[in-house]
Amino acid sequence: MGKMLTLLVLRLLMNLLLISWISLWIIKPTTVWIQSWRQAEDTFQHTFFGYYGVSFAVFTFPPIALSIIGLIYLSLLPQHHRLTRGGRSAAITVSRPAIISSFIGIVSCFEIVAVILFLVFLAWTFYVRVNNDLKKLMPVKTMNFDLWQLKYFRVATRFGLLAEACLSLLLFPVLRGLSMFRLLNIQFAASVKYHVWLGTGLVFFSLVHGGSTLFIWGISHNIEEEIWKWQRTGRVYVAGVISLVIGLLMWITSLPQIRRKCFETFYYTHHLYIVFLVSFLFHAGDRHFYWILPGVFLFGLDKTLRIVQSRSESRILSARLNYAPSSFIFMNIPSISQFQWHPFSITSSSSVDKHTMSVMMKCEGKWTDSVYKKLEEAADSDTNNITIRVEGPYGPVSVDFLRYDTLFLVAGGIGITPFLNILQELACENRLKTPKSVQLVFSVRTFQDINMLVPVSPILFRPIHNLNLRIKVFVTQEKKHSNGPTTLKEYLAQPQVQTIHIGTDEDFSRFQILGHESFRRLATLVLVALLTFLGLLIGLSHFFIPNEHKKHSNSMKLAASGAMTTAKEKVPSWVPDLVIIVAYVIAMTIGGLAAIILQWRRQHRETLRMTKEEVNPQGRNFTESTPIVPMEEHGIHIGERPKFKEILSEFETSLRGLSSIGVLVCGPESMKEAVASICRQRFQCFGVDDSRTILNKVNLNFHSLNFSL
Repeated sequence: MGKMLTLLVLRLLMNLLLISWISLWIIKPTTVWIQSWRQAEDTFQHTFFGYYGVSFAVFTFPPIALSIIGLIYLSLLPQHHRLTRGGRSAAITVSRPAIISSFIGIVSCFEIVAVILFLVFLAWTFYVRVNNDLKKLMPVKTMNFDLWQLKYFRVATRFGLLAEACLSLLLFPVLRGLSMFRLLNIQFAASVKYHVWLGTGLVFFSLVHGGSTLFIWGISHNIEEEIWKWQRTGRVYVAGVISLVIGLLMWITSLPQIRRKCFETFYYTHHLYIVFLVSFLFHAGDRHFYWILPGVFLFGLDKTLRIVQSRSESRILSARLNYAPSSFIFMNIPSISQFQWHPFSITSSSSVDKHTMSVMMKCEGKWTDSVYKKLEEAADSDTNNITIRVEGPYGPVSVDFLRYDTLFLVAGGIGITPFLNILQELACENRLKTPKSVQLVFSVRTFQDINMLVPVSPILFRPIHNLNLRIKVFVTQEKKHSNGPTTLKEYLAQPQVQTIHIGTDEDFSRFQILGHESFRRLATLVLVALLTFLGLLIGLSHFFIPNEHKKHSNSMKLAASGAMTTAKEKVPSWVPDLVIIVAYVIAMTIGGLAAIILQWRRQHRETLRMTKEEVNPQGRNFTESTPIVPMEEHGIHIGERPKFKEILSEFETSLRGLSSIGVLVCGPESMKEAVASICRQRFQCFGVDDSRTILNKVNLNFHSLNFSL
């Protein structure tokens, strides 16, 4: 009872913080807020906290506090609650596809509403700011503008605020260990598209802002004079030009056409975000940066924790050549590249074996080709070790697929990997509430690709308690072999898979994959970094920026005589910016050191535990198969593509009253769009169902799983 009350209080606090932060953004452009905030800054300027302390408390603290409380909430959430059907209606509603387009992908009803609200907010901000500017139009002293040029210049300036709004949210979707989207049970792979949308908006508004400013400067013959200025106070325009160029470069190299063909170019170019953010800080100033700081702070700490975790090296113990469910890891192999990290879905199940983690790779680029060659080389030597680094695993807080009565799984090629994990989880005897019926549709190009089912072959033909499993395999680009296997059972009974074991002559306990810290420890690390940053921000500001609160009475006398300027005017505008940078770097360093200490303690405890157990890594069986139990044959179709509508209709007919189908798709975009179209035909947004759905009483709930980021 006490824990449930605590969870309720934490949920209320999270809602209050979120509503407060959103309300600040809404009232921020109004005249009432601007005047009130200036008065508040003047008041706090004469206190210990200063304007920087109150700016941090009002603009930066709420999202970070929301992250801390969210992590505590997740740490207290009972495991059984994560597996129950609580919250099912909301999750089903937001998963319904509304727009299916090859250009923007699959967009749900919930996402459409969120985008519309964000666009309304941007329009509101732009209208109020421009309207106030045009009412109080004042000429720029250093530039001789015509009236239309002055108006256009003010409008262009306000487009910068829209870019700032996009930037303030840009980094939240790409958080991993500290992701707040996990509170909505949205996985990292799904939230990345929000980062893409916000990044596109940021580049668009920045181009309008910067391009229009340069245009006005050009026709007024001020461009050469203004663009290279590094003025003592006010905007640093050259920093704005740098951030615009870098942002545009990062956006261009992240386009799918470039990212998929030249991943290294995309990967390394995206690390210019550090220069971009520093340039933005110097261009916009510290007061604007406090709005951006929550995402930057959490992203920096999240990146630091990931670096700490990835410092630990492991060894590949077994590999198959040629060939928390739906979780994935990022993997790095230093002998191939010290800096490249690639995501892979976990194919094994921790419910089956807590000591083993397996992934499956498809040779589809330089990096994976290099891994294949490394494994071939290792096959010739038992003492040849392959060192890897692992970051993760990352996945849903709740076992999402357990909410449904029935699962309809659609996989294309290497997209089968998350479903291998799910099938093993369903076959586990100690599972709680699970679906009663599962249909897997697996589409591959060649017979050789069927080998990707080998990891779950022991359970495909073995009766599973209280679970009806059906599989349809489609081989699309080959014809039936005259002397080859004729059924899926026959094919998997003699898999064309070579297994190699890579020995290690060193202490196995050195090569553990510990995973990320617990939610409670993550909350502690965020709090430590937050307090460190705030303390340094106030302390360094007092030292480098003259503080007036000690001599307030004398200051008032000097101000009355006109002989005093404010503390902000006594120092260059870039000094407060440097204070933020120094405090940020030190806070991230302290957070990283604390994480290293926690990781060392975990590794020490794990080593002690492993010494008490008989752990033989080569003794784990990767190839031994369970005898196949005769049962109804799973279907294999050669030379044809799956007709999803017919298969789904046939599957629904056999359900006998089950009311909820979780439709999970992982594969090419065309496959996802085809299945999403079928689900969309059944529903309108937000629970308004058509007549066929009411008659059939079957809910189709679409979920897209990404196997490439």
